Amino acid sequence: MVHAEINAPEVLQEVQAAFFRYEKALVENDVHVLDELFWNSVHTLRYGVAENLYGYAAIAEFRASRPAPALNRELVNTTITTYGQCFATANTEFRREQVHGRQSQSWIRTPEGWRIVAAHVSLMPMAT
Repeated sequence: MVHAEINAPEVLQEVQAAFFRYEKALVENDVHVLDELFWNSVHTLRYGVAENLYGYAAIAEFRASRPAPALNRELVNTTITTYGQCFATANTEFRREQVHGRQSQSWIRTPEGWRIVAAHVSLMPMAT
């Protein structure tokens, strides 16, 4: 069995930069950057709060048509883990007004840079 190095510092730094670039684009509704950071493939998927999107084209169409009011949010419990040189996961919780949610992403290294190949967003009950 081949052992992949977990959280090699240079790889972790690259994925963290990509993740926080995605987060900045999300809260600013920078659709161009959001589209760029998803792998342009029919194999890419994004499960959202109310939508299941299969393939890059469906994700891009969703982003282009989504309203963008009040997207600022606070991230908590963010965990980014790299596995070898070419695969990583990013998981976080977020809070916005009366919303508490979670987000997970799987990232791969491509010739164009780090790209999301699978993402999931779901809501959780607000803590009292």
